[in-house]
Amino acid sequence: MAAVYPFLALRPDPRVAADVADVPYDVVSTSEARSLAANRPLSFLHVSRAEIDLPPDTDPYADVVYRTAAANFERLRTSAPLVVESRPSLYFYRLVMGDHAQIGLAACFSVDEYERDIVRKHERTRKDKEDDRTRHIVELRAQTGPVFLTYPAAPALDALAARITTHAPLVDFTAADGIRHTIWQVPAGDVSAIVDAFGQIPVLYIADGHHRAASAMRAKQALSGKSSEASTFLAVAFPHNQTQILPYHRVVKDLNGQTASSFLAAISARLTVAPGGPAPSGKGHVSMYLNGAWHDVTLGAPGRDAAPADRLDVSLLQDQVLAPLLGVGDPRTDKRIDFVGGIRGPAALSRAVDQGHAAVAFALYPVSVADLMAIADAGGIMPPKSTWFEPKLRDGLLSHLI
Repeated sequence: MAAVYPFLALRPDPRVAADVADVPYDVVSTSEARSLAANRPLSFLHVSRAEIDLPPDTDPYADVVYRTAAANFERLRTSAPLVVESRPSLYFYRLVMGDHAQIGLAACFSVDEYERDIVRKHERTRKDKEDDRTRHIVELRAQTGPVFLTYPAAPALDALAARITTHAPLVDFTAADGIRHTIWQVPAGDVSAIVDAFGQIPVLYIADGHHRAASAMRAKQALSGKSSEASTFLAVAFPHNQTQILPYHRVVKDLNGQTASSFLAAISARLTVAPGGPAPSGKGHVSMYLNGAWHDVTLGAPGRDAAPADRLDVSLLQDQVLAPLLGVGDPRTDKRIDFVGGIRGPAALSRAVDQGHAAVAFALYPVSVADLMAIADAGGIMPPKSTWFEPKLRDGLLSHLI
């Protein structure tokens, strides 16, 4: 079963919610965070990326960063203000980006179920990033950014969400990037029905936020005996059929000693290559930008016994092109490869090549939610930088005090 728990949310006064809310801490660099928060004293980036308020050469993992984060958090609670909910609550959180809309349940979820793989993973986490967010949680005694979960869509939950989101929202604003964020507090009389409906869902899947979830587990261990609230973690769970995955593209800085024409000949000897456009026509196809032109590359079929993760286009591209032809052995560590989130579009790829920042670019077809679930169910790990979830939740709208 998937347990959900109402919680006493710390949230902005609705009148300043748009001023407080900001992008997730891990999608921007320090310089980008500093720019976004400039002249915005209520921006939650002062809490989630507190190094922006310190000298530019400050180590983002220095003790002073976490002390500053805690001080900024307390200051924001007063100046915004941030208020603690009057009763333990659940929330529906709707994201709208263009024609796409998705509604998820904001709640607390079980750290124990995360440890027992009822909350399933598909990524490896890095210890340094876990260390950072664990310390952030423990210093603030709060989880300040939600994990993004998905689950097999359930008609009973869809019906509850549809009814409750006809009520007046608690928060409703459109951010500078054009994404609309709307939050409804679930009426007290509907909480048990939602808890019961989630109890019928066998598993949850982490879509985005593996480091947040792993850090919540470590914070629970660090606060053992000091906080019962640390046994749960803050997340927003969306039905799988509303969750949108954009591709994660690749750019490679050089052609591994080849000319553009010799590389094109080499890839054409292995795979079917034809003139194409900037967007792949479907699964099994990659759009390649080389020497000022787009090409359609048909990837070879995976082996009959290939694991689910090895069947992904990103894996096939790595095994059939990036490693053997371009010498990219490990995309996690090779400095010659870079990754471009699908939200930036194929124009970012062609621009990188045309401006000399890369020699070749590959636009991929997006991974499906079904692929993600199959890999997680098999206990597999997805290749690095293979999914870009969009639209993204905002930090600071709902925090969980522990």
